[in-house]
Amino acid sequence: MAIRRKLVTKVNGLRKLLAREESFTGRLKNIGHLLTGSALTSLIGLVGFALTARALGPSDYGILALCFSYTSAVERLVNFQSWQPLIKFGAQSTEPGTLNSLLKFGLLLDLSAAATGYAIAVTLVWAFGPWFGISPEMSGLITLYCAVLPFQVSGMPMAVLRLFGKFRSLAYGHVASSILRAGLCAIGFAMGGGLFEFVLIWMAAQIVASLTIVALSLSELRRQGMLAGVLKASARGITSRFPGLWKFALSTNLSLTLRSSANQIDTLLVGYLAGPAAAGLYHVAKRIGRLAQQVGDQVQAVLFPDLARAWAATAVDEFHRAVAQMRSLLLAFGVVLVGGIYLTIGPFLRFAVGSQFEAAAPLVVVQSVAVTMTLYATVTRSALLAMGREDQVLRGVFVATLAFHATALALVPWIGPMGANIAHIVMATIWLSMMAAAYRQPSVIR
Repeated sequence: MAIRRKLVTKVNGLRKLLAREESFTGRLKNIGHLLTGSALTSLIGLVGFALTARALGPSDYGILALCFSYTSAVERLVNFQSWQPLIKFGAQSTEPGTLNSLLKFGLLLDLSAAATGYAIAVTLVWAFGPWFGISPEMSGLITLYCAVLPFQVSGMPMAVLRLFGKFRSLAYGHVASSILRAGLCAIGFAMGGGLFEFVLIWMAAQIVASLTIVALSLSELRRQGMLAGVLKASARGITSRFPGLWKFALSTNLSLTLRSSANQIDTLLVGYLAGPAAAGLYHVAKRIGRLAQQVGDQVQAVLFPDLARAWAATAVDEFHRAVAQMRSLLLAFGVVLVGGIYLTIGPFLRFAVGSQFEAAAPLVVVQSVAVTMTLYATVTRSALLAMGREDQVLRGVFVATLAFHATALALVPWIGPMGANIAHIVMATIWLSMMAAAYRQPSVIR
């Protein structure tokens, strides 16, 4: 009997080890799908951008870019990123009916945000456009482009695909949409289309991209036998069944908005304080250095559902093991990234954008250090959100963002664009430190 018990213990231990390895391997496979899809989407997207720019020229292309940037900014402002609370609380749901109601709540939240975003965008254009010298013709084009906003219903569909592990569908759905956009741009270019035609092309491509993700999520719900249940479910009383749902949604949305304020206006800040030439160097450095940030985004997309499920199931050892694995993976990637950029960035800049941009090389190296620190902190952020410690995440983002703006305002007039890069390192250092301290708190790790 003793021998048999020892044999059973060894077999069970082997099964657990294999399950852990399978989980880690599956996670890497999903991250690989997302990274491959992201890379293909970016490459194909460059074709669409190039064709559009060649067809329109700098002036008209600038107007199209304004339309796209404006609607993206408004969407980012009102979008609740509902996939995060849906995954967090969906992982705690053990009854299909409760999960149906939660997803219905997310769908209603997405639809409300999309409608609100459209109303705000159109109102702002016509109320304040003349103050900024926007002509009636340009206001008309921007208003037309705002028609994409009611279709930006992405939170619930993203949550469904991530909860059920459909990362391949998510990744290659974006690729298919990018191919459609490039194809439409090629047709427009061949037919000699002008600004109005390309506005319609980009609108159509963006709407189809959104509807593709919605269709994939509905297909998955049908496969799970949940589609009718979600559509018929009532979201009434959902906050009483999931205490803290609204607090989590508002907190995560605010923290993302704060982080975006540093990443969206830094180039404008450098241009205002140091001039257009400095802004150009900084923008080149930022675009190259931030390419690696996509790795962190894809890791978080895969890791967060797993962490939320593990924490809800009180599988604490598995939870911390997953965090440690992803931290080590991203740290190793970051070290290789910084070393590779340090050794190759000078020749790369001369080859890619010309010797006049070679002065951006030190900026790219410093930017890559900030990116590496941010990648490492991204894993801890996902862990804290899964634990329900969104207040710690918001506090860290708030302090780090204040430090970024203070550092940039102090250093950019003194040392130029390098000041903004140093500000990003200061921001990443504070954010990483506060996230790590919160993760180590005994009251957090149960």
